[in-house]
Amino acid sequence: MKQSLSLKLGQQLAMTPQLQQAIRLLQLSTLDLSMEIQQAIESNPMLELVDDADDIDPSPDTQAEAEADGTDELTVAAPTTATAAEEEDGPTTAPEGDWQDAIPDELPVDSSWDDIYQSAPAGASASDDDIDIDSRNGTEESLSDHLLWQLNLTPMSDTDRFIATAIIDSVDADGMLTVSVEDLLSSFDPAFGIEQDEIEAVLKRVQQFDPPGIAARTLRECLLIQLCQLDDAPWLEQARVLVAEHLDLLGARDFTSLARRMHLDDEALAEVIRVVQSLNPRPGSALSTAEPEYVIPDVLVRKNRGKWLVELNPEAVPRLRINTGYASLVRRADNSADNTFLRNHLQEARWFMKSLQSRNETLLKVATKIVEHQRGFLEYGEEAMKPLVLHDIAEDVAMHESTISRVTTRKYMHTPRGIFELKYFFSSHLATSTGGEVSSTAIRALIKKLTASENPKKPLSDSKIAALLEKQNIKVARRTVAKYRESMFIPPSNERKRII
Repeated sequence: MKQSLSLKLGQQLAMTPQLQQAIRLLQLSTLDLSMEIQQAIESNPMLELVDDADDIDPSPDTQAEAEADGTDELTVAAPTTATAAEEEDGPTTAPEGDWQDAIPDELPVDSSWDDIYQSAPAGASASDDDIDIDSRNGTEESLSDHLLWQLNLTPMSDTDRFIATAIIDSVDADGMLTVSVEDLLSSFDPAFGIEQDEIEAVLKRVQQFDPPGIAARTLRECLLIQLCQLDDAPWLEQARVLVAEHLDLLGARDFTSLARRMHLDDEALAEVIRVVQSLNPRPGSALSTAEPEYVIPDVLVRKNRGKWLVELNPEAVPRLRINTGYASLVRRADNSADNTFLRNHLQEARWFMKSLQSRNETLLKVATKIVEHQRGFLEYGEEAMKPLVLHDIAEDVAMHESTISRVTTRKYMHTPRGIFELKYFFSSHLATSTGGEVSSTAIRALIKKLTASENPKKPLSDSKIAALLEKQNIKVARRTVAKYRESMFIPPSNERKRII
């Protein structure tokens, strides 16, 4: 075999550290990006956050140094759109003399603070929107703490208190008792001499605690406890009979058999069912300690003078800049260790800020194209949603589909119709009888609308919904209707049947 040399031309993408960093920042959510920026600021002295108080004109010396190093154009900020009113009125800053006249130039050495600065009257608050520190930092009371607090106020023997504590420890977040009385008895030391009747008696006392229906072993027992605590409510006795003897028929929504067995007409049965539905099958949910999760939108969409404007959320986009003080210490021809350290960190800071800028520009570009495609949704709602896939946006912005997938993952858009993840605007399509296409999101909206306006005594079946959609030139199978209905947590027709 003869060896030879040949010249070949080819193209390949080199994953440089800068490109890897840009791709990694592109797929981060707002929370993860904030943590990444914080870590970058802590590890790189050249980076610093821009505060509102720092938005002042730099001194000539500092400005000259920044221009020499090329750092004045690297500030990362959210692109904003100025309205016409703001352009005409100009900035709303206070005159320079207002704040200078408020502080005297020379202060007498024997004066006190109150003689110079006017203090607020006693009892006056600084503003109407003062933060309640206690409510924000205070820990919420859990269900177990609430029950133990009531237990400490209830007079009982030490043995009964020991049993009650074990019962409270066995109550789950919904307020239901997760163990049987027999299991509680077996968990106690036989030396205590505790009997099953004693546990039953203590359980009855715990079941009288707040919230009503707590520590019940079954749903029937939970509802009966709440009914027993109601005073002279109408149809109360019939509601107790329904829960005690015919709860299975109510769960199956067999109203015909239920009315026949209880010897009630439809109107009376509806009143009894209304009493039962007013009860809480999960009494522990009233004291849920789950903290709400807030979403900070990355993109803001609003309508101004008939046009939809898209801009990045300034609260979600951080404002970074190069520390001009450290940047001015970098000397070009110096190869010392200190100068090399500063020069390397300066280069890393520039790469990081350019990656952030690229992320912001890509996110804004993709969000703008999404708004252009889904303008009907913003105007008329979900029923006007158009079919859209990643390939459509990728062609519009001349990027790869994988890049669009990274941009739209865990990124949120604030619209007049609510906050949605960017992935929400992408959906598959189904064909219509006229040769067109309809979005699956629009079909879900139509199914939700049909089930909301149906006759509660004769709810629409999946086949009937498919037939109604076909009348609107939408071809959809019955099993597809069932899949979309289940995705929206809409129960089947037999469970949606009501007589009220």
